[in-house]
Amino acid sequence: MIKVNKNIEIVSSTKSGLSSMSQESRDAVFAVLTKHYAEVGITIVNNLSDLEALVARRPDLVFLGMNFVPVNPDLGLRDPAKIWITKYLDDNNISYTGSNQMAHELERNKPLAKQRVLDAGLKTSPFYVAKQNQPQTRENVPLAFPLFIKPTSRGGGAGINSDSVVHNLDQLESKVLSIATNQQSDSLIEEYLPGREFSVAILKKEHSAEFSVMPIELIAQPDKQGSRILSKQVKSSNTEHALAITDKIIKDRVNTLAINAFYALRARDYGRVDIRLDKTGTPQFLEANLIPSLISGYGSFPKACLLNIGMDYEPMILSIVRLGLARNLNVSENNPEPNAANNIVLPPFEDASESV
Repeated sequence: MIKVNKNIEIVSSTKSGLSSMSQESRDAVFAVLTKHYAEVGITIVNNLSDLEALVARRPDLVFLGMNFVPVNPDLGLRDPAKIWITKYLDDNNISYTGSNQMAHELERNKPLAKQRVLDAGLKTSPFYVAKQNQPQTRENVPLAFPLFIKPTSRGGGAGINSDSVVHNLDQLESKVLSIATNQQSDSLIEEYLPGREFSVAILKKEHSAEFSVMPIELIAQPDKQGSRILSKQVKSSNTEHALAITDKIIKDRVNTLAINAFYALRARDYGRVDIRLDKTGTPQFLEANLIPSLISGYGSFPKACLLNIGMDYEPMILSIVRLGLARNLNVSENNPEPNAANNIVLPPFEDASESV
């Protein structure tokens, strides 16, 4: 086989919380790309010096597996002066896979992503944010029980377990405290959605402006309370069932919400949107993941590609790479003219972790 004469660097981190790509993920991507491209490497970026060294090598494409690095390594995730990898690559005219800084900032802040979706006229469950040191009283809980609680900026099901569904104030206070203590995060508190859960993989069609929108239903085993929760344990163990959607009406409604949320978050090329039905059967946006897990047979994105269009792991990875290589980096794409939709101020983030 004649390999394509391109240099591709797979970029992730070994620092806890910085990488959205595990070692298994980057090794799997590396194994595919070395079969087809002349020069493929894995670059570990734990600090600014590592990022500068990456740029100095001038790869043709960065396969993105992380969002940012702190300016001050001693502060780590607490450093407010984070360097977003995509912005740094844009400034140095280096192509990369997937979405740019604005989309990643929206994705990593779950309340902000929900608000963005609401502002676009789309459906997401009512919510509010509880700060880490904010006491929970009847006066400052604006929603009716039951509620669902998760960290505002964690991936991979971190901080989500059977205690995430709360039915009273004591349970609410306990879960908010647990997230503050164990995740060092504020809590996103939203109206609990009792219906079916879906994960929608979105992949741009090559040489086209269209996208393949590929939903699957995810079914976890019920916990002791009877709730089916995609917790960190369930995701890590890969024990949820992934099913193709055969009901055309539900499939169309889920797909419509997913692609519109993808657009609202200004995402591009590929990503995943999670959706759950409310008590009336109406699809509601949960969250997005723009660097989803890419391990064969694991994670919603590869499963959705296989179940919907028969796309195996290797062609999926190669398609993501070709989309990145084909993109023309220019001022109009990377720095769009401000308008009412994107003229927003994004707060700093705390974490980025392996997501399924």
